[in-house]
Amino acid sequence: MVKITDEMKEVSQKTHGWALATVSKEGIPNVVAVGNAKILSENEILLADNFMSKTVKNIKENPEVAAAIWDWDNVLGYQFKGTARIEYSGEMIEEAAAVDMASAKSRKKNLPPEVFAKLLERMPVLKPKAAIIITVKSIYNISPGRQTAGKLLS
Repeated sequence: MVKITDEMKEVSQKTHGWALATVSKEGIPNVVAVGNAKILSENEILLADNFMSKTVKNIKENPEVAAAIWDWDNVLGYQFKGTARIEYSGEMIEEAAAVDMASAKSRKKNLPPEVFAKLLERMPVLKPKAAIIITVKSIYNISPGRQTAGKLLS
């Protein structure tokens, strides 16, 4: 059984963003940066959809996705492959809104004021359009090194 470990959760809390890869029904790949995400359980990840269009279209056509996170300070990274679903209301959209709010507070605290001001210019108010939930089927190590990179972990 797939299990997201405590170390993976720690990396997810330190990362400055996630990469989410999808593929259209025509086989055209798409990768987006996602700033607001949260590990929900040992096998589920929540991503807040604030601006996605191609990504949502691709998930509707082909729900198989890959997401990656990394922590440059500790030279650790993980890739999660699984099946995504999209929710537009209910508990998960409320959770996505809470993730947006927590991320905004963290960025205000941790970013230089001029960088945070630029961020606010581009995204004055975040209100998720949807919640994307990935049910993880496999996890790979993407940390650099001949013995680690690409290794199936779970």
